[in-house]
Amino acid sequence: MNIRDENVLRELNLHPLWVRKNMPAVDEAVPVVAAAEAPVAESFQAAPVAVIPTAQPEQAAVATDWPALKQQVRDCTACKLRAGCTQTVFGVGDEKAEWLFVGEGPGADEDAQGEPFVGQAGKLLDNMLAAIRLKRGSNVYIANIVKCRPPGNRTPEADEIATCLPYLQQQIALIKPRIIIALGKTAATSLLGRDAPIGSLRGTVHDFNGTQLIVTYHPAYLLRSPAEKAKAWQDLCFAVQRMTP
Repeated sequence: MNIRDENVLRELNLHPLWVRKNMPAVDEAVPVVAAAEAPVAESFQAAPVAVIPTAQPEQAAVATDWPALKQQVRDCTACKLRAGCTQTVFGVGDEKAEWLFVGEGPGADEDAQGEPFVGQAGKLLDNMLAAIRLKRGSNVYIANIVKCRPPGNRTPEADEIATCLPYLQQQIALIKPRIIIALGKTAATSLLGRDAPIGSLRGTVHDFNGTQLIVTYHPAYLLRSPAEKAKAWQDLCFAVQRMTP
């Protein structure tokens, strides 16, 4: 392990790592899980998905190609969030990525820069990506459930999610990712169409329109609750296992 790897794992509260005796060899591309952590239980049963309204009556049909979709999001005034934000935050990354990370919505830094996850939570997300040998923009796309910053960074309301979700659904259809990582409860419950504690959604492979979906904690929550970083690390390792041929 080089110095860069050690720094990443320290940031995730996962250094030093201890390996159990007689533990099978692990691919060097995936760091070893700390011995104190219990393995994540895997389930392949898809979660039931309730129907979420995909558009308000006055909302135009969602564009079906990247340029038109980006323009449509920039021009969108279909919900009250647009009036209170500086700009929409569409998403960023590889438009043919295998990995799609979905958060809740833009914060102040994202609203100012027009890119998701650029503040302190974004730095932690970048470290999480580095820990599993990924990086922003390379086989990774990052987006949010809503494209406009909610006032005071509050949780998006149901009607705001229902209005904005079709844009994300179309992004997913265009990207065709192999896996979706839902960051936090809002992202998870919005995509799965049902309300449930995030703890009950972790450790399971869910289905989103034929794409496997794994739930973990939002980086902003991990900044407030650093002890939970080890659980997020379990989720990332679980996702890597699902992506291993």
